[in-house]
Order: sequence, then structure tokens, then C-alpha cells
Amino acid sequence: MISTMKSLQPYLLSLLRVISALVLFSYGTQKILRFPYVDGVPPVGSLAWIAGLFELILGFLVLIGFQTRIAAFVLSGVMAFAYFLRHAPQSFYPAQNGGVAAILFCFVFLYLSAAGAGPFSIDAARDRAPV
Repeated sequence: MISTMKSLQPYLLSLLRVISALVLFSYGTQKILRFPYVDGVPPVGSLAWIAGLFELILGFLVLIGFQTRIAAFVLSGVMAFAYFLRHAPQSFYPAQNGGVAAILFCFVFLYLSAAGAGPFSIDAARDRAPV
């Protein structure tokens, strides 16, 4: 069982990257492209709107696995800022301040910045291509 799981590790890394980026990307599409529609999108130029721009652009880069380490590192910082600026002032406990997603995104993207994109990515295809 453990050897099977170890053999799946690179593919599960790619799956973690795709799903995490897709969820974060959807926050960006909601804030910037207003899809799916929601009342109360942030005003253009506001801090939340700028965060949405990062979520949209860098989330897409991580989604397709292009320049993943750099994009994921920046997103990790964006999520740390989001937590400390938006959520932490409301309460110390993430379950009470609504910051659970920001914390998880922060550490998932920090991990991806160290681990890379996995085998199903543009980064991996570029590394395999003959020079």
C-alpha cells in the first residue's frame, strides 16, 4: 500500500496544484470578471481587487503549471497578507475569523513553491524538451 502511494506522489502533487489553483482562480474570476455573479464585488483599485488580480493571473499560471514556483510563492504571500489584514484583526481563531481558506491557501502554495508543479505541467514539459 505504501509503495503504491509513493508511486502516486508526483501525480497527486499535480492534482493538488490543479485543484488548489482552480479554486483560487475562481475567487479571482469572481472579483475581477464578476463571474460567477455575486453582489458586492470590490471596487477597482482597492486592496481586495488587487488581490483578485493576483488570484486571477497567478492562479491561472499555477493552474497550467507555468512558472509555478515563482507564482505559488507570490500567492503564498498574498494569502498571508489576506489573513493578517482581513481576518486576524477580527479574532485570533481562524474558525471564528473566516480565515481558514486563506491559511490553507498560504501553506499549500508555499509547499508548491518548494515542491514544484509535478509531472502534468508546462514546467515539466519544458524540462523534458530537448534543448
